[in-house]
Amino acid sequence: MNRYSVWIVSTSEKILTGRKQRKADEKVLKGQKKTLKGELISWLDAIVFAVVVVLLLNQFLFQLFMIPTPSMVDTFLIKDRVYVSKISYGVELYPTGPKIFSSNIPLRDDAIVFYNPMYESRGPLYDIVSQMIYMATFSLVNIDRDEMGNPRERLYVKRAAGIGGDIVRISEGTAETRGFGQSSGLVDDEFRRANNLNTAPKQTIEKESYEGFKAYGELLAYQESDINSPPSYLLQEYKSVQNYSGLIDYYEIDRSTRRADAQITPHSLSDRSELAKKERGIYVPRGYTLPLGDNRDNSQDGRYFGPVPNESIIGRVKFIFWPFSRIAPIS
Repeated sequence: MNRYSVWIVSTSEKILTGRKQRKADEKVLKGQKKTLKGELISWLDAIVFAVVVVLLLNQFLFQLFMIPTPSMVDTFLIKDRVYVSKISYGVELYPTGPKIFSSNIPLRDDAIVFYNPMYESRGPLYDIVSQMIYMATFSLVNIDRDEMGNPRERLYVKRAAGIGGDIVRISEGTAETRGFGQSSGLVDDEFRRANNLNTAPKQTIEKESYEGFKAYGELLAYQESDINSPPSYLLQEYKSVQNYSGLIDYYEIDRSTRRADAQITPHSLSDRSELAKKERGIYVPRGYTLPLGDNRDNSQDGRYFGPVPNESIIGRVKFIFWPFSRIAPIS
């Protein structure tokens, strides 16, 4: 892989310097005088080739990426710019295309960049063109925007929280991981200490709020059913968060809704199946990775869309390079 990186860099240098030198040699041999038109064409030629080289470097060696959301706070802040190694887990032949040299797989706790599984494509041509413009401008120009003018999240940055063979169960925002071959799981803090992992993942929602969240989830189930009068204790517990304005754990609310659905309609196999998925936890198949945000209470991650195939992971974040005050390697 190191030889591959050296080849990319040396080839790029040859493209930039070699063509410019050939142009200069041709002018000398022909005895041409410098003209404004000739200089403009020469500079345009250099700019075009520079863009091509930037695209090659971004596609096959590295990519610069701007953090769009708070899902990885405090590891990354919104608008941090990071360097993403594109050779850590193999190299795409073209954006969203197949990989080569993909023998390496993400390790637990790597900060990974991958294609958003919930991204709604506008067509393969648009996806490739928008990605190329984003790369060619070093992440400064993003034409892929929604109706409100906000950038659409084509790529996600999360932490590789679960690897092949793991079962990750999430309750009240806390991940409990049972590794392959283990008889029981460990909650996040214990699991991280036992495996010497990063302590960046955090929760900020007060535990007292979860009784209200659970009550709200169950009330939603009753509202969707034919039962008009839910238990009074649920209404009382819900009052604790009725005027709540902080972060909300929607995963826990959905889990409570599923639990109530299974109780209200115990004969429904689909309701019981959905509840079982939440209660047993998320199984990570071989060749997949479960990504979770470090800011566990404010992250759209694998809890909602499940594990992602390793083929969709395009690189690993190596360091923050902007702003200067936050320049630091990422472990």
